Amino acid sequence: MCGIAGFVLAAPQPERPQLLRAMGQAIAHRGPDDAGFLEVDTADGQYHVGLAHRRLSIIDLATGHQPIGNEDGSVQIVFNGEVYNFEALRTQLIDLGHQFVTASDTETIVHAYEQWGYACVEHFRGMFAFAIWDAARERLFLARDRFGKKPLFFHEHEGNLLFASEIKALLAAPDVVAAADTAAIWDYLSYRYVPGPRTLFENIRKLGPGCYAVWEKGQLTETPYYRNPDSLPPRAQPMPADPVATFLDKLDEAVRIRMVSDVPFGAFLSGGLDSSAVVGLMSRHSTLPVKTFSVGFKEGAFSELRYAAEIARQFKTDHHELTVSVNQVMDLLPTLVRFRDAPVAEPSDIPIYLLAQEARKTVKMVLTGEGSDEFLGGYPKHVYENLVQPYQRLPGWLRAGVIEPAVCALPYRFQRAKTAIVNLGLDAFEQRMPRWFGALSEREREHLVALDPLPPGRNRAMQVASEGSTPMRRILSFDQTSWLPDNLLERGDRMTMAASLEARMPFMDHELAAYVSTLPDQYRVRGKVTKWVLREAMKRMLPVSILERPKVGFRVPVNEWFRGPMREYLYDHLTGPDSRTRDYYRREALEKVLADHVAERQNHEKLLWSLLNLEIWHREYL
Repeated sequence: MCGIAGFVLAAPQPERPQLLRAMGQAIAHRGPDDAGFLEVDTADGQYHVGLAHRRLSIIDLATGHQPIGNEDGSVQIVFNGEVYNFEALRTQLIDLGHQFVTASDTETIVHAYEQWGYACVEHFRGMFAFAIWDAARERLFLARDRFGKKPLFFHEHEGNLLFASEIKALLAAPDVVAAADTAAIWDYLSYRYVPGPRTLFENIRKLGPGCYAVWEKGQLTETPYYRNPDSLPPRAQPMPADPVATFLDKLDEAVRIRMVSDVPFGAFLSGGLDSSAVVGLMSRHSTLPVKTFSVGFKEGAFSELRYAAEIARQFKTDHHELTVSVNQVMDLLPTLVRFRDAPVAEPSDIPIYLLAQEARKTVKMVLTGEGSDEFLGGYPKHVYENLVQPYQRLPGWLRAGVIEPAVCALPYRFQRAKTAIVNLGLDAFEQRMPRWFGALSEREREHLVALDPLPPGRNRAMQVASEGSTPMRRILSFDQTSWLPDNLLERGDRMTMAASLEARMPFMDHELAAYVSTLPDQYRVRGKVTKWVLREAMKRMLPVSILERPKVGFRVPVNEWFRGPMREYLYDHLTGPDSRTRDYYRREALEKVLADHVAERQNHEKLLWSLLNLEIWHREYL
């Protein structure tokens, strides 16, 4: 795992050498072990090309320096990520006549590009974002893995292109001005994150997951090369004799190939189903105790440490625990906004960052359970989405006259049920999706926000997801195409790399995902049971206490903190004289939101967390 940055600039620009190093230094936390730089001109001198790399050494510690080239140096690469099938590809490429000088997966990508061109990305099994400069063709080739596990941002202007693993490296360029994108702010207030390709910064975009981009002669062209299988009609093929056993075999392989490392590694262990399954499978393939890392809160009701400890005892892991306090949260928020280059959309960013720091004391890489919910159907919304059609077949008088008024009159602690009943009554998939996880409904947003109305555009993920053949496949497709890469994976990448720690995600293996997509929907959600196939597969490995636990996630006690130790902090940031965003909102509406939350009339923790972090982002960047 590493950080990459670079540019193609129209000549002459005298500050170029300083710029490339400044961009690399901005992401030094992603790769503290080594730095590499390459600068070349095109043959006609019209453009100047720079590639920068910061290395976190995981594989081939001795000879993995980047940039690295082909035999004659005409093709050069900077690469962030891991290609798990690189040894098989290397053997294939050697048989085709390519010569290798290192044992790294990075060099394999170079020769794969020489052999297969842009289609090389279809051969890689792993997580990656890379940039290849092809001097003979005077072409820059950028690519990102199928699910967007590794980030890549870019800025283009008048034929110039800058790219980087993190936005802060782009902001190191004097011509890239930090300015807020109003349309992106509307998206953020709708979804609690900014769906790609936008970011909160004007003129800075994300390369989409499963996409590559080519810069040539001053023009940048982006091309998708992969669609997640849940957005496509299920492939007609025979079911395995034992679909659950086949799933377990494929998950076991996904875990095993991610344990290849030349440095110590471990696993994040929350005590939930996903991370427990990963740790259990890791224990199969390790001769030493697996190093596990867990985080909890001083508020005992929100701590899952006892469940993590149960799994640690069962698999005899080398277990480490960390406890987080509210004071750490207030101290860290501005720092974490800086690491994310965006609002901290999920409160769980904080414990993940602190856990990554703790893990980094003894390991350089961890496996996590990320992606299981989005590919296997692990959220309550996946259960509810299956109920849309049955609910809408009920008589209108029963829905509107009895059920909905009764549910909406429930106290605020039944917020999930209230959200569900409203969503079940919405006909359009595009209307329901933001409501399942957004902080504001469209009506609430219009009541609170004083900015000129600008409804969120129909992003690419929504368009792709709406083509799914069943309600389950549509909602999972959206999760995989937007919620996961644009929010959760950004969170995971920034928080772990801020601590110089690599995270690998076996549930997001594309071959595993392809297999799961061939199974009937009931293998994912069966009645009220989520992730059914995983629970069945783990019956002989995990205790009932873990298998039957309801989903908790990285639950953070924000609701209570905003009524207690963070109350003054919250009011000061949103309504105080130094607030940068208070003019975004109608004052009376904002004060009512705050008052209702503090008085426990409503639970507005998601909304208030989003507004607080948007304010901190403005203070840090604008």
